[in-house]
Amino acid sequence: MERRTFKTFGLLATATLITAFSACQNKDTKTTETKKTETTAAVSPTEKIVYVNSDSLLTKYEYFKDLKVKFEGKTKNAQADMQAKGQAFQREVAQYQQSASTLSADQRKSTEERLARKQQELQTYQQNAGGALQNEQATENEKLYDKVAQYLKGYAKEKGYKMVLTYSKGNSTILFADESLDVTSEVIKGLNAEYSKK
Repeated sequence: MERRTFKTFGLLATATLITAFSACQNKDTKTTETKKTETTAAVSPTEKIVYVNSDSLLTKYEYFKDLKVKFEGKTKNAQADMQAKGQAFQREVAQYQQSASTLSADQRKSTEERLARKQQELQTYQQNAGGALQNEQATENEKLYDKVAQYLKGYAKEKGYKMVLTYSKGNSTILFADESLDVTSEVIKGLNAEYSKK
């Protein structure tokens, strides 16, 4: 049971964060998609709508990379902690099983009740640890979204854009957009420069 739960934590620490920006973006607008391209071309001053590839953004944004490493570490520590507690409990159960035949009925009953309580406490601890990690991830996902959205607000104002869309492969309503509207590389460069100052 412990392994299955913490395997889920591992997925949360990677997959959840990898889709964080796209998931949060649904608060404001549906995601859009174009033919996948990493090429950034000059955008005409008359253009008012541009787009950002969120897949590329998250793989190249240093803040996201640091966040991913942070949660991978937290997940690894949580797994190790839970494994240690589980092994300690299993040793205690094994010791009881070896000595059960030498104990009186009352001693067996008392020990079994204590072990049952301990098992329940272990399960509760596991659930609480998982919930705390998920809550922290959700908070960090919101911060990630806010950082990108805030930067794009200033970026759009400076460039004179009326809208900055985002798309990710397989999650879009737009099938094609001209690659000259792709400002992903420029946005990543700006975000990383801003992050490096902090």
